[in-house]
Amino acid sequence: MAITSASLPAKKRILTACVRLFLEKGYKGTTVAEIIREADVSASTFQNIFHAKDGVLVELVEFIFGNQFGAARKIAGENASPVYVYAVETSIQMTLTELNENLREIYLEAYTHQEAAEYIHEHTSAELYHIFSEYLPGYTESDFYELEIGTAGIMRGYMARKCDKYFTLEKKLSRFLTMSMSAFKVPEEEQEKVVGFISGQDIRGISEQVMRELFRALAMQFEFSLNGLE
Repeated sequence: MAITSASLPAKKRILTACVRLFLEKGYKGTTVAEIIREADVSASTFQNIFHAKDGVLVELVEFIFGNQFGAARKIAGENASPVYVYAVETSIQMTLTELNENLREIYLEAYTHQEAAEYIHEHTSAELYHIFSEYLPGYTESDFYELEIGTAGIMRGYMARKCDKYFTLEKKLSRFLTMSMSAFKVPEEEQEKVVGFISGQDIRGISEQVMRELFRALAMQFEFSLNGLE
């Protein structure tokens, strides 16, 4: 259903409520009844706009994944090789899931839910084509879509596995980047430079900042405040 000007305020209130509840209680721990109550909308209004809770998830996934590569480009630097952009973007995703358990749940749900995962695969495969086509010159966008399904599976598996004193965040990022760059035929010498670049960054601080900026951008887009969550 297309969002009319009359229903836009209700959509804003629903998104406000969902962002707050998902971050405070987790995606699975948030009920539609709680969303409706906090957003001060009727059940029929919620269903007309989002149909179900996972409709909100898809909208948030489209916003977050639609902006993460842009944020990564700023961090990597305008003149950086595109491979560094990929390394920053994927490292931010995995780091966010270590910093906040409710964000971990949101990301895992995003990579599992069919519609949300399909958006991730399509959006990311287009980025991968531009980033890695020089290493795989004979590959089409369809080939990169197939590679994205595989690397996304590794990403989800690593996100689900919490870090500990043996499998630290630094090891997780290094292992994932080495495996994924190998799949994209990045030369080992360049792989080592990219991993070294990530190791030299305050990836936790960067990830926290990116999260704040993404939610601030979301607040600007939908004209709501996230006071207390920033």
